[in-house]
Amino acid sequence: MQLEVLNIQGQKTGNKVTLDDTVFAIEPNDHAIYLDVKRYLAAQRTGTHKTKHRGEVHGSTRKLHKQKGTGGSRKGSIKNPLFRQGGSTFGPRPRTYDIKVNKTTQRLARASALSYKAKDNGILVIDAINFASPKTKEFAQVIKNLNLSDKKTLVLISERNDAVYLSSRNLQKANVQIANMVNTYDIMNSNNIVFVGNAHEVVTEILKK
Repeated sequence: MQLEVLNIQGQKTGNKVTLDDTVFAIEPNDHAIYLDVKRYLAAQRTGTHKTKHRGEVHGSTRKLHKQKGTGGSRKGSIKNPLFRQGGSTFGPRPRTYDIKVNKTTQRLARASALSYKAKDNGILVIDAINFASPKTKEFAQVIKNLNLSDKKTLVLISERNDAVYLSSRNLQKANVQIANMVNTYDIMNSNNIVFVGNAHEVVTEILKK
């Protein structure tokens, strides 16, 4: 698959890049995408929720009344869950929500998501973005030149660039990531993907392993 290379003004540079069909033109596997998105969203949960059980709440452990003969139930201490401010019964405990998905399935999921974007003509390639300092207005103008202002846009750069990242941080529909850290959820959650420079080669190298 060949794409025209654009500049930050949205104009054709006359150059073309070829996207590897083994990454950008495979038969998408929907179940792999589902598993990897589920894994990613589960990993975002902190799992720090917790309530105190009867051994952790403040209060006396004195037995409230004798075991038998009162006509009431056996309640134990004031920390019994039956009482106000007593401990919780089967309350939430700290835990991890991580889901195991093997690396092969993760790579298949990302390739499937990229293939969907390629099929929908949702991939653009630009030659470079160079900012001397973070400028949100300049980054917004680049997005506007590419006719992507009203769309969720994932911009992939080949290496860390703080000026570009900080320039995009205040734009609600723009998301800048380093190409080797892209995940299936962000690909599927965007309308368009913009590869900057050789970022598509970085993604291809990772997904062909």
